[in-house]
Amino acid sequence: MTDPFDATRVAVAAPTAADWQRSPPRARSLFVLGHLLLALPGGAAGLFLARFSDLLPSPVGAGLGLLLGVALGAWLGLKRYKHSYWRHDDEGLAVRRGKLWFRETRVPATRVQHLDLKRGPLQRSRRLATLVVHTAGTRHSAVTVPHLDADDAERLRERLSRQIDHDDA
Repeated sequence: MTDPFDATRVAVAAPTAADWQRSPPRARSLFVLGHLLLALPGGAAGLFLARFSDLLPSPVGAGLGLLLGVALGAWLGLKRYKHSYWRHDDEGLAVRRGKLWFRETRVPATRVQHLDLKRGPLQRSRRLATLVVHTAGTRHSAVTVPHLDADDAERLRERLSRQIDHDDA
């Protein structure tokens, strides 16, 4: 009898460069910045608890809270960049995220309703874009591929839209 928790069965194959793609290196700073903005409230909560529980003097608590928030946000952003991949093939689009909490989303071309490109000011300055693939289903059914190279995002949008048109015909 085999062990259902055998590490060889549970392990996820690491994406290879041949079939999975990652955001360009210039996107790394935007992943970090996005997670800094999410982690700073945690640092502020730590600051609040340290300040009002008299565990630490307020300047030390403020410094530790902000330092903890910045360090956690930077670490999470770098991990998110390192473990985010996408792939387009004949069947549609696939997005892989995470290592500990691994998630792979497949969007068959037949389920794609429409495609959007989003470019904020920081993305435009780094020639990046976010592809949003809206799928059939509920109002919240959209898959985002953040911080792609702008040219790659436009090519991917065109290829997916041609696939949609070809499937409709």
